[in-house]
Amino acid sequence: MLQDLHRLLIEGRVDVPRVGSVVQMDSIPRYAVVAPDGAVVEPVVPYLRGLTLDDNRPLTVRSYAYDLQRWFRLLWFLGVEWDRATEAEASALVGWLRTAPNPQRRRRNPNAPQAGSVNIRTGKRYLGPGYAPTTINHCLTVVSSFYAYHLHYSRGPLVNPVPEAVAQRRALAHRAPDGQAPLFRRARLRQRVRQTDPRSIPDAMWGELFAAMTCDRDTAAILLYVSSGSRASELLGVTPGDIDWARQLFYVVSKGTDEREAVPASPQALTVLAAYLDRIGLPAAHEPVFRTLRGPDRPLTYFAMRRVLQRVNDRLGTNWTLHDLRHTAANRMANDPNLTLAQVRAILRHTDLATTGRYLNARVEDLFDALQAHYTRPRVQRTFSAAYDPADVKAVFGG
Repeated sequence: MLQDLHRLLIEGRVDVPRVGSVVQMDSIPRYAVVAPDGAVVEPVVPYLRGLTLDDNRPLTVRSYAYDLQRWFRLLWFLGVEWDRATEAEASALVGWLRTAPNPQRRRRNPNAPQAGSVNIRTGKRYLGPGYAPTTINHCLTVVSSFYAYHLHYSRGPLVNPVPEAVAQRRALAHRAPDGQAPLFRRARLRQRVRQTDPRSIPDAMWGELFAAMTCDRDTAAILLYVSSGSRASELLGVTPGDIDWARQLFYVVSKGTDEREAVPASPQALTVLAAYLDRIGLPAAHEPVFRTLRGPDRPLTYFAMRRVLQRVNDRLGTNWTLHDLRHTAANRMANDPNLTLAQVRAILRHTDLATTGRYLNARVEDLFDALQAHYTRPRVQRTFSAAYDPADVKAVFGG
C-alpha cells in the first residue's frame, strides 16, 4: 500500500534506492537527471534550461539537478508519476531526508571522530551523519520551484506538492536590504534552522595553525585567505595577471556575480607568495598561481587545498575548515575600531549589510580571557590615612 510506504519512509524504516544519476551535457542545460533505464528525465530539461537562461551559474544548475534527482528517486520508489504528486509525497521526502544517512558523511576511518560530536579544542561540531535542515529546506525550495515553473506553462501537474510559505513571501516582499530581518512563520514541512554566530579561529590557535604549514604555498594561501577574506574557490583561481604587487591587492571572480573585483592582501602574505613563485617559477598569464607539489604540474584544486587543511587538523586535533579562514578575516575586520562596517562589507563583498553585522560579536575566547582577568584581579583593600584613629574609623564604617 502507498500509505504504508509513506509511513515507513517517515519513520526511517526503509531507504530510497539510490538509482539514476546527474550527468553533464554538451548542450543547454549543462546538466540533466537520468532515470534508472538511462533515459533523460524530460520534465527536468526545460526547467534547468530556464535556470540557465535566467543567468544562473552552472554550479547552481548542477545543485538544482541533484535536488530534483532526490525527488524523482522518491517518486520512482513510490511508483507515483511526477505530475500526480501531492503533499503526501513531499511529506515522505522530508521524512526520508530527516532519517536517511547522507552518503557524503560516510566515515571510512574507524578512528575518525563521531559524526555530530563536538571538537574539544575548537568547540566546533562535526557534521552529523544525516542531511542538514538547510539541505532539506533547499530541496523543498527546488521542488516547489520546479512545479511552479510547469504550472506557469500549464504543463502536467494540477497542484504544487510543496506547501507555500505565504507568510515568508509577505514579510520579505518589501524588505530594505539594510533593514532588520523580519520574523515570519515557517511553512509546513520546512525545517527549523538554528542561527549561530560565525565561528572564527582564535588568535592563539591561529598561531599554531600558521606554524603547522609545511611549505610556502600553503603558508601564502592561508595568509591570503585570512587577510583578504576571499572564498576558497575564488583565491585558487587567481592568476599572475590578477596580482597588483604595487597596490598590495589582487583580483578575484566573485561568487554569485562573476564580477572581477579587487580585494586587499597583507604585505606578509604577498612576501610569502613572492617567495613561493620565485621558487616554482611564474606560471603562464592565464594559469592559476597555486600549483600542485607532486606529479604533473597542474592547478591546485579546492579538494586538494581542503586536504591540506585536513592533514593539519589531524596533527593539531582541530576541525577548522577553509571557510573558517573567511570567518576569521571577517571577525577581525568587523571588530577593528579603525574600520567601519560599510568598509568591511565592501571588502568581503556582502550583498546585505546585515550579513556583515553578524560578525559584530564577542567571541567565547575573548570572554574567557576577560573573565580570567576579572577573577585574578586582586580585590581592592580600603585604606585610611594614619591620622585617623582606628576606633573612629571602625565606629563610622564598621569592623
